[in-house]
Amino acid sequence: MLRYATLGSGVALISALGAPGLAQGRQVLGTIIDYSAAVPSPSSIRAAGHIGAIRYVSDARPDAAWMRAKPLTGREADALLDSGLEVVSCYQYGKAATADWLGGYEAGLKHARRGLDLHYAAGGPENRPIYASIDDNPTFEQFTLQVVPYLLGWQEVVGAGNLGVYANSPTIDWASAVSLGAFYWQHDWGTPKGYVHPRANLHQIPGEVRIDGIGVDINHVLTPDYGQWSRAGSAPNTGPGLLGS
Repeated sequence: MLRYATLGSGVALISALGAPGLAQGRQVLGTIIDYSAAVPSPSSIRAAGHIGAIRYVSDARPDAAWMRAKPLTGREADALLDSGLEVVSCYQYGKAATADWLGGYEAGLKHARRGLDLHYAAGGPENRPIYASIDDNPTFEQFTLQVVPYLLGWQEVVGAGNLGVYANSPTIDWASAVSLGAFYWQHDWGTPKGYVHPRANLHQIPGEVRIDGIGVDINHVLTPDYGQWSRAGSAPNTGPGLLGS
């Protein structure tokens, strides 16, 4: 019962939120890329004007051999950092019918443990978030019955302050209402057009570009602390993504 205790009080908060309004005044502080097909060179990332990379600390699925950039290795992380680029950790193994969050709490524990192992193996520091992926447009029922338990499993492993959530804006609304997530990375599947959530630390913008011939996604950096490794040991996140701010 305790691990679901946040949900009861959160439902009333969620109901009170209503439809989100347009977020105003979100200044873009830079751009950071994410990729899974292959690894572009740090010099090409810099030349394209980006400040770093959000990298998967998750394995490639057996049915997705094209994901040659999973998981992040220590060698790649060192190359990025030595080039003055930032590194952020994220996790996604399954997708669609095999989405990680469909397995609820036990899946959250399992994937969080694997993600944390890979984060440390690549040289990731302690007390930096890993963004757990909700790469979908879940209903409120799915959020309540599956996403919440999944994120609670993650939270038990990494700690509340190190739980990042990759999700659309409605899911960010619901997650923040039940105090799940210290960092938020918004995608636009199921997000109202043009809306940027006021609690988002990162925003993945639509479309894909190529660097070194590799397809990459571009993300807007919206807060000074968005989970980058270089902030390890700094003061806790105080940007819009922090619960209670």
